[in-house]
Parts: sequence; C-alpha cells; structure tokens
Amino acid sequence: MCGIVGYVGSDSAKEKIINGLKSLEYRGYDSAGIALDINGKIEVRKQVGGISNLEKIIDDDSFDSGVGIGHTRWATHGAPSTVNAHPHINMDGSIAVVHNGIIENYTEIKERLIAEHGIEFRSETDTEVIAQLIGVLYEGDLYEAVTKAVSQMRGAYAVAAMAADEPDKLVAVRKDAPLIAGIGKGCNFIASDIPALLKYVREIYLIENNETLVVTKDDIKIFDEDGNRVKRDVFHVTWDADAAEKGGYEHFMLKEIHEQPKGLEDTLNKRLKDGNIINLDGINMTKKDIEGFNKVYIVACGTAYHAGLVGKAAIEKMARIPVEVDVASEFRYRDPFVDESTLFIAISQSGETLDTLAALREAKSKGARILSVVNVVGSSVARESDDVFYTWAGPEISVASTKAYTTQLMCMYLLALYMGKEKGTIDGTYYAKVIEELKTIPEKLQHILDKEGDIEKLADIFYKREQVFFIGRGPDSGVAYEGSLKLKEISYINSFAIAAGELKHGTIALIEDDTLVIALATQDALFEKMVSNVEEIKARGARVIAIAKEGNTEIEKKADIVIYIPQCMDELTPLLSVVPLQLFAYFVAKNRGCNIDKPKNLAKSVTVE
Repeated sequence: MCGIVGYVGSDSAKEKIINGLKSLEYRGYDSAGIALDINGKIEVRKQVGGISNLEKIIDDDSFDSGVGIGHTRWATHGAPSTVNAHPHINMDGSIAVVHNGIIENYTEIKERLIAEHGIEFRSETDTEVIAQLIGVLYEGDLYEAVTKAVSQMRGAYAVAAMAADEPDKLVAVRKDAPLIAGIGKGCNFIASDIPALLKYVREIYLIENNETLVVTKDDIKIFDEDGNRVKRDVFHVTWDADAAEKGGYEHFMLKEIHEQPKGLEDTLNKRLKDGNIINLDGINMTKKDIEGFNKVYIVACGTAYHAGLVGKAAIEKMARIPVEVDVASEFRYRDPFVDESTLFIAISQSGETLDTLAALREAKSKGARILSVVNVVGSSVARESDDVFYTWAGPEISVASTKAYTTQLMCMYLLALYMGKEKGTIDGTYYAKVIEELKTIPEKLQHILDKEGDIEKLADIFYKREQVFFIGRGPDSGVAYEGSLKLKEISYINSFAIAAGELKHGTIALIEDDTLVIALATQDALFEKMVSNVEEIKARGARVIAIAKEGNTEIEKKADIVIYIPQCMDELTPLLSVVPLQLFAYFVAKNRGCNIDKPKNLAKSVTVE
C-alpha cells in the first residue's frame, strides 16, 4: 500500500499522476514512483522519501506520455528503498504493476516462478511477484493475463497494470482494497481514493470486490470475476476541492480540528427533522427491531475504537442493551457470539479499513444486522452494510483523526437516543434535553477553540516530556485513550491511558516526581472520586493538568493546571473534552518538529491486516 493513480489520455500523464499522488500523501508513505509508456517502451522512475524527491528525477520533458501509473508506498514487504518502491516490472520490462495490499501466498508463487521459469527477482516485495506472474502469463491480452494472475493470488489487493504491447490501456483489479475509476473527457483515471482525482474529474465509478477494470482514454469497462460486463451507476463527488487543501492553516490537522464545529452541526442537522425528531434517513430500524437485539457489538480500530467506547456508554444508558466494544483485528479470531439478534456497528473514517471490513463480513455471515458509521460515501464498509450512518465531516486529510472522531461521537449519541426513544427506555423529557444540549455543542466547542493559545502555552512548557499519563473515569476514560493516542502518534511521546480507578492496581508504581499526568474530571457523578485519584498521584510528585467543567473549581486545589470546558451533561462531555487534548498533541508535536500530518510509520487508510 498506499496510494495508486493511473491515467490514460492525450495530455501529460506525468502531471496528472504526480498531482494525484500528492493528493494522497495524507495516507502516509515512504517512497514513490511512476511508470510511463514512452514510444512503446515502459520507463520507470522511483525514489525513496517524499514525492518531491521523485519530482527531481522526472524533471525531464522527454520523460512523459499519455499513459502511466504511479504509486506511493508504505512498506509491508521489504524495507523502504528504491528497489522496493513501486512500480515493479517483470524480467524483460514489458509489464509494470503497482499494488496496494498484501499477497499472502507470494512466497509460494515466487518459488514456482523461479523454479519453472527461471525468473530473477530484484526486490523483497510481494508486488514484484505480481508483475513477474503477469509477465509469464501474458500472451498479448493484458486483461486475460491479469485475470489469470489474480486467480492464483490470495490476499487483499488493488492492482493496476500496464503492458508495453498495449500502450493505450490500463487494467486494474480490486479485492478488499479500495479502487475507483474517474471519468474524464477524452481521458480516464484509476485511483485508490477520491482526493487523487478531485482536481480533474467529479464523475467516478466505485469498484466492487473481485471486479476488473479495462481503461482506455475513451472507455472504462468493468467486469465481474466471471468475466461478465458490469453496468455501474456513476457516482458524483460533491466535495469542494478546496476542502482537501489547507486553507491557510499550517497543517491539515489544525484545520480539521477547527472544522469540528461545522462537522458536528452538519452531522446533527442532517439527522434532525422539525427541530428535534431524529430521522435516520434510510435506516429502517423499528421498535420491534430494537427490542429484538439482545446484544450490540461495536467493532473498530484506533480512534474509531475509542469512539466506540463512548458509544457503548451512551447505548447502554439510553437503550439499555448490553454492548461489547472490540478491536476489529481481534474480533474474528475469538469465535464471537453473534447471531440474528445481534446489532453489529462498524465504525471507520475511511470505510476501507481491512480489519473492520473482515470483522463486518464475519458478523454478516452469522446473520447479524450491520450498521456502519463512516465518513466516506460509497466506501466498502458503507456498501457492505445493511444501514449506513454518515458522519458528514468532509474529507479528513491528516493521518491523525480529529473531526472524524467527534462526528462519530455525534452519530453514536443520536443512534443511542433514537434506540432509547423507540424502545421506551428514556422518556420525552430526557430525550428533549439531550437534543437541546447537542444543538449547543458546536458553539461550546468553538469557545474552546477560541482559547487555543492557552493550550499552546502548555505545550511550550511540556513538549520535552518523554512520558505522559492520561486518566479518567466513566466516559472520560474513553477520551483519555483517544488523547493518549493523539499525543503518541504525532509527537512520538510514550503516552499511556488508564481508567483512573485502576491506577492503584499497578500503574501508580510508574508515577514519580514530576511525572506529567493529564486527568479528565468532567463527570459530575464521579468528580469527587476523580479528585481523590488526582490527590493520590500528586502525593507521589506528579504534575497534573486537569480538564474539568466550568464551575468545578475544587479541582484547582489538587491539580497544578486546570483547563475548563463549558458546562454540559455528563454524557456529552467527550464531544468537548477531547478538543484540548487534540490541540495539546498538535502543539507538542509542532514544538518537537514532527511531521504532523504524516507521522512516521503510519497510514491514513490501513488496508492490510
């Protein structure tokens, strides 16, 4: 993995591909490359590091054509190097391939190609195996060769290939990794994600699993795995291209933190009818359906998993249904108790996270009803779900998720409220109170953002720390996990989160003089207990930054520094309390000189298990 762009047309393929790859930089990568068909010969250039490094070696007017493929790589097989970078070619250089995903049986294929065909491999990658295999199978028809090759491959992949003998054509295939086709005028595109094409086209085809594309400048043909031609509706992209640009902010992450009030307002308003009636808009979940659920599974990865922890608390409180939150990568491997009475909720920003997709399919095979909370319309998770709750956050570019998280929380609150109201486990007064509180959240969040300078000053003081602890109780503990993740993924500080009541069961042994602890104390029902936990760690010499509601000044007697958020219901504080943590992580990483939008070793859309 990570980013694929292909172009067939009469204009500069080099320009289109490079611009497309730049639009996918947010996915994270360690090398980049491009292959062009120049006068019937495939020429490949690739380089370790950023796309800017690649541009230096392709700044040559003679290196261009109307057909090509490009790739940004995030290493899975073989270290980052020029040799391991994509595109990869077969032994005689007549076939070029780019690939996202993992070929699980690549070693078996590689050994067979060496033994039976004398193939000499140059790289350590599984992708070169694809190029060599297609090369061995090629008999003048690239589509046929690719089809035969994928029939021998196991794993998850999106593959794009070109052949020197068919200079006007690209062939691409998808299995469990995102792939789209862009419809231009006198040209056509392929890509792994929509932002790559926003500058050039708005009409796209969303490619389904096990489908193969044959792309020329005048046509895009889609075939299913049996070779039947598929008719596909055109998907019109409504994103403003400017939404994928920084808009004057130094980093996408900071821009996206500041976009949260609008994202929350849009997510809420698109689901409210007549001011306070939750309209699930196409999700046909009746009172009978809800009463029939004996269990809810929320399954996700990373930040989305942390949103699930808050969602669990909301659903259990409002709908009175037991909820289990599971890490998607673990879900399938423990034979989960899932049946027709299970509601399975998949949360994913991109809608392409392979672990989440695999868990979704496992639950679906056992009869569960699948509801997904996703940000990307038409993504794989969305298409394979029975019901979809879109977050309406707009494109999120920074690898570190911020506005996707808070809009996921908004979706979970609305879902919990709807289920509770339909089931009769909450009354009309409580329902109306929560709706009115949710309407105030965007303005309250903006109030926090207006004071970001205070958070920046704290980051100036503490950015040299190499260990930070986060603690909280109830819903605050879920936010503590998210705050810790934000800090570690962009600043590389060793941060650790724990439920505050668990401190004394081992972790408090790590608290020593001047240890930095960030304590979330926003739950009125648990405030006194949280103050006691702060007192425990202060007694061992810790420095404490507390986050509390305005008016709860008692915490000032115990904590060294207090950050206040506006008053709101205990249940809804995660929508506000996470924002100071996002800002703290951002400014700490900035002070440390880190690559904030593209942290090392990380990718935005994780399409491998």
